[in-house]
Amino acid sequence: MSTTPESLNQALHWRYATKRFDPSRSIPAETWASLEQALILAPSSFGLQPWKFLVVTSPEVRRALVPQSWGQTQPVESSQYVVFAAQTHVTVEYIDHFLARTVEVRGGSVEALAGYRGMMVNSLTSRSEAELTNWATHQVYIALGQFMAAAAVLGVDTCPMEGLVPSEYDKILGLVGTGYKTVVACAAGYRALDDKYASLAKVRFPASELIRNI
Repeated sequence: MSTTPESLNQALHWRYATKRFDPSRSIPAETWASLEQALILAPSSFGLQPWKFLVVTSPEVRRALVPQSWGQTQPVESSQYVVFAAQTHVTVEYIDHFLARTVEVRGGSVEALAGYRGMMVNSLTSRSEAELTNWATHQVYIALGQFMAAAAVLGVDTCPMEGLVPSEYDKILGLVGTGYKTVVACAAGYRALDDKYASLAKVRFPASELIRNI
């Protein structure tokens, strides 16, 4: 791995919530494939991955999302636009699907994972839909953070977007009735030369106020 502490800090200082993207620039396929892997490899509670990542490529759909994004233009100006959706319920069938995949990747047997299965079933299937959605939403933000950090390291601009109407996104993206709900979106691409926010210094409290060593 070639990333150094210095280069990581430089990338994180370079990153900002890009307001204006250059619509003429596209993320190279190889770079985007790496960013998709950042999403796939994001950590989650129990490893269950209670999410969907919708990469919106249709110009028509992107235009439809703008009015539901408080009129912000990132959905149409960015190279890639990703909507992060959280799973609203976790069934026993989903848990078994995950365990089958675990055996497929790691070997062994489902029977050997009976204790792990019981722990997940007891922990998750007893929760209400609201509780599960809240849990899954927290997992989604872990994936969002990993995606944005990876993008910064690769020199790709991003803008996390909570300024949207989730219920309308769900309708436009066909999520209604699927067991998934829109949580947040993230535009990715390259900053426009006239984005005034690119040159602004980051405003952060000093480490002494934010980090406490115990």
